[in-house]
Amino acid sequence: MTNIHFSRLTEPTTAIAEAFTRWENDQQINYLARLNRNQADLNAFKEVTVASLAQRIQDTAIYLIYADQRLIGEMSYQIDPPLLLQHEANSAWIGITIGESQARGKGIGNQALDYLEQQIAAQGLKRIELGVFEFNQPAFALYTKRGYREIGRINEFTYWQERMWADIRMEKRF
Repeated sequence: MTNIHFSRLTEPTTAIAEAFTRWENDQQINYLARLNRNQADLNAFKEVTVASLAQRIQDTAIYLIYADQRLIGEMSYQIDPPLLLQHEANSAWIGITIGESQARGKGIGNQALDYLEQQIAAQGLKRIELGVFEFNQPAFALYTKRGYREIGRINEFTYWQERMWADIRMEKRF
């Protein structure tokens, strides 16, 4: 995977919706990004449709991640969403998913984060906030290395491995 590029999602297609549905239901990664209140939530099938993606891009900038012309993941940001821990104007909330297993662990998430930060800065935003579940140490380490700092925790936030875990909220300022 040498040729990584990013493309803003403006017109969802069936193929893109199918990829998002596959990633949303991939038991190897869905617990890392999806809020689950119990085992039933963790196992619940989530379908992503062209219509739901079209609705989502109304208030969320979604970028598709490609490696050698193959869709492997997605990243996104919202401006001032209600889920922010610190409600400051002109804050971006971000998320990144490397959906295809063969693309994980190759530094693509770091490249995606770099690109996403550039897009956010170009919008004139001065702050990024994100949440990372406390058991996701690789992501926490990446964000820390990239200059994000912990600003709080929401305890008993998500379910995984028969218990509830905290959501660590982190921020980076430009």
